[in-house]
Amino acid sequence: MAAPTGGWTDALLRRARDWVADDPDPITRAELADLLDAAEAGDVGARADVADRFAADLDFGTAGLRGRLGAGPNRMNLAVVIRTAAGIASWLRSSAEPGAAADVARRGVAIGFDARHRSADFAEASAAVFAAAGIRAHVLPGPLPTPVLAFAVRHLGAGAGVMVTASHNPPQDNGYKVYDGTGRQIVTPTDAEIADAMGAVDRVSSVPRTGPDDPDIVRVGPELEAAYVAAAASVGLVPEARDVALAYTAMHGVGAGTFRRVLAAAGFAPAAEVAAQVEPDPDFPTVAFPNPEEPGALDAAVDLASQRNADAV
Repeated sequence: MAAPTGGWTDALLRRARDWVADDPDPITRAELADLLDAAEAGDVGARADVADRFAADLDFGTAGLRGRLGAGPNRMNLAVVIRTAAGIASWLRSSAEPGAAADVARRGVAIGFDARHRSADFAEASAAVFAAAGIRAHVLPGPLPTPVLAFAVRHLGAGAGVMVTASHNPPQDNGYKVYDGTGRQIVTPTDAEIADAMGAVDRVSSVPRTGPDDPDIVRVGPELEAAYVAAAASVGLVPEARDVALAYTAMHGVGAGTFRRVLAAAGFAPAAEVAAQVEPDPDFPTVAFPNPEEPGALDAAVDLASQRNADAV
């Protein structure tokens, strides 16, 4: 959303100051407080920035949330994540069949995250909200690709899943995908039901959260990824076809380790990897826009494929 040129009012200032008072994160609390000081001193750019941050709430829809990191309701931050997790907990309990609330709590929510800025923080905050609501939180054992989270929902028998990721958005963004108990991303009307539950949260500071050692926060071990690898390796339209030369780029995401394991388990030779892009890096330093559909994003992988006479990228 483009920053507006106007919109600075006393009501906006009061709303922004109230956000600072309610924000549980010292990082974004200080960020917005400094911005407000500049805005009150007459800084036109700061006023436009504040107006943009409070122009709307981040839309929660079938893709969940995505937005730029920063303070305010029109950004991705800890306060927005806590409100969202509280909404999901409320939706899970209200959508349960009569008498099935205990089963929903036992099945819980699987939580995955990537290596973007604040992803691990947002995952831990979500787990703390779910656990405080009496809903078991299954936290995956580190940054893993999104398909592993979708698999985990069904493998663990969870009632829902959350993946902290912005997929192919720019480096300054993060996001929050929500899955139902089938391992699929939510669809309408579930998104509206969760959005309504989020809207019912009056103050973020009043949302209960537990500590990281709560027994309802379950730390999933490496056996989850091993199960995913085995399941992925067992799928093949032409199971006997293994003589394939591949070039691969992780594009600074978290897929490389899992991809290598799947290839090995399925009997493929290792892929040629774009070395400069294989390690996770939330700043995505070698691509202007980390989306394979964007011009130039796959240039390094295509060049490598040409050098190695690969059959596919």
